[in-house]
Amino acid sequence: MRKTLALSVALVAMSAAAVPATAAPSGRSVIPQSHPQWAQPQSKVADSPAGDRLSFRVYLAPRDQQGAEATAQAVSDPDSPSYRQYLTPAQVLARYAPTSGAVKQVSDWLAGGGFSVGEVPANNAYVEATGTIDQTQRAFGVHLGKYKVQGKTLRASDTDLSVPASVSSVVAGVIGVDNAMSLMTPKHVGGRDEINAAQSQSLAAPTAVPPPAGFRNAPPCSSFWAEKTDITDPVFNGQHLPYAPCGYKPGQLRSAYGLDGLATHGIDGRGVTVGIVDAFASPTLFADAAEYAKRNDPAHPLRPSQFRQFVYPPTPGQEDPDVCDAAGWYGEQSLDVEAVHAMAPGANIFYVGGADCQDLSLDKALNRIIARHEADIVSNSYGNTGEDIPADEVGIFERIAIHAAIEGIGVYFSSGDNGDESFRLPQPSPDFSASSPWVTAVGGTSLGIGRDGRKVVETGWETDRSVLADGTWGAPTYLYGSGGSTSRLFAEPFYQRGVVPDALARQNQTGNARGRVVPDISMVGDPNTGMLIGITQTFPEGAHYDQYRIGGTSLSSPLLAGEVAVADQLRGFHHGFINPVLYKFTSHTFAVTDVKHVDSGVVRVDYKNGLDPSGGFNTTARVFDTSELTIHTTRGYDNVTGLGAPNGSFFLALI
Repeated sequence: MRKTLALSVALVAMSAAAVPATAAPSGRSVIPQSHPQWAQPQSKVADSPAGDRLSFRVYLAPRDQQGAEATAQAVSDPDSPSYRQYLTPAQVLARYAPTSGAVKQVSDWLAGGGFSVGEVPANNAYVEATGTIDQTQRAFGVHLGKYKVQGKTLRASDTDLSVPASVSSVVAGVIGVDNAMSLMTPKHVGGRDEINAAQSQSLAAPTAVPPPAGFRNAPPCSSFWAEKTDITDPVFNGQHLPYAPCGYKPGQLRSAYGLDGLATHGIDGRGVTVGIVDAFASPTLFADAAEYAKRNDPAHPLRPSQFRQFVYPPTPGQEDPDVCDAAGWYGEQSLDVEAVHAMAPGANIFYVGGADCQDLSLDKALNRIIARHEADIVSNSYGNTGEDIPADEVGIFERIAIHAAIEGIGVYFSSGDNGDESFRLPQPSPDFSASSPWVTAVGGTSLGIGRDGRKVVETGWETDRSVLADGTWGAPTYLYGSGGSTSRLFAEPFYQRGVVPDALARQNQTGNARGRVVPDISMVGDPNTGMLIGITQTFPEGAHYDQYRIGGTSLSSPLLAGEVAVADQLRGFHHGFINPVLYKFTSHTFAVTDVKHVDSGVVRVDYKNGLDPSGGFNTTARVFDTSELTIHTTRGYDNVTGLGAPNGSFFLALI
């Protein structure tokens, strides 16, 4: 029997529709929940200078949002007669996108308010505008100030935005008036992140930012799992632990996930385009990735014909040194490109860099790919801390993701690197955008790859660290791990019913509600068993290319995107939004390895200065899959690893 259309999304419905017609006393209509919860009077530090300039985007109300959701489910659900009957961008524009009349109506209103009207994308999703703080305050009926949040000073309004009643029927939301989405951060862990010495840079222009501070792996480390064991330090919990791998190379990762033999026979993702979205762009991104492949995977070079990029120019006057760390995104970019190419060395890569992270240029970059169908798969290795996102911004993202599903584009998001966020937030939470029911949330594992390229150890990535000092191991403390939990924003999607345990779906809920649980599936993410990457860095002797180990679910997402690119080529069709297939066909089968708890760990050695032995060493024990959180690795589906990890040819055959 065909499943009924039953994907309910809490809070999003109200923001997906046009602004309600209820007028404020001034004859205006309020955009509900468009004021960030963190912008409270007690956290305000200053008014925003009236003459400062900013850019924002007014998103337009779509046509037939319910019909769009129904179509997205129908083309993604294997029980539907419309399965894989994707629409073209032109068909989406004609059926579901805002009209040209709505674009003109909003453009005229903005121009009348003194704004410079900018880009309108191919799918009419928004109208971009630039003006002063004073003009913006008058246009939206608010006062803008600067607020302290999570160690940053960010701009926000003092109340919900409003618009004149004359345009309220065609306005769905506004992004960029506040800085809420600059809390999006790259989800990688490694390098100087480990020693808390990251180099912070403000952004004048992407090419003006020097490469990130140099980092090198310290010896001893292993080229494969347990090649070297720490027998010089005291035993840890009664055993001598192996030294951490130096960083897995492409051939090892393909072998562990059952793809290396296929790649040697030309089943390597060719004919498929994988999109990558990040903030900014390293000026050496392609050169570094090509050098990395040459050194570590010479049989599979990254050719210029396989790579292209589009980078939005920075917005003048938008950047604040307190907001973005441009160089901090460079490692993310290199990791994403090199991980996709490692798994799918024949695939094309399209990198799109956002102008900044302050006004959610990331959604603009993602929307570009979807509106033009410039990629078949999109990997996104960033996310918000938790789900404290204005409802209109959530709704805007949901429409982008739904249109991607309608067009047969798979959108993948890293699930996060801080477990259930309970060490950083008042209550456990998954991270947005991974919590969206229209994306595939990719969690992380700790993975040991043996000498023969096979998996030796695999368990959930939740890491405790114990520091060796004066010959004694210190008490273990939680460090990082795969993001997961149950959403308070989104109801349980149809594809998780009957697979996700009821106890997990009911976590973080009230009454009889059931929520969307994160993640969906996992690949290696633990930086202690991470991937070796290459990137140009700034060393005392100058800037040059070098390599180090890195991880995070920022590694997991592009690895899975690469594996699905191989599946696209092998099966001869684009998988699109893959979650319904994952839950229907791979749960409780050999297609996905059920990741279980394993008592294991490694000893990791780092240079104290990140560069050389002159400053001494830090030696730490890293214990896998610890249990301090509300999320745990268990048999079957769990909220650390989801359904589990892809299992080679079985996975490719069943999806």
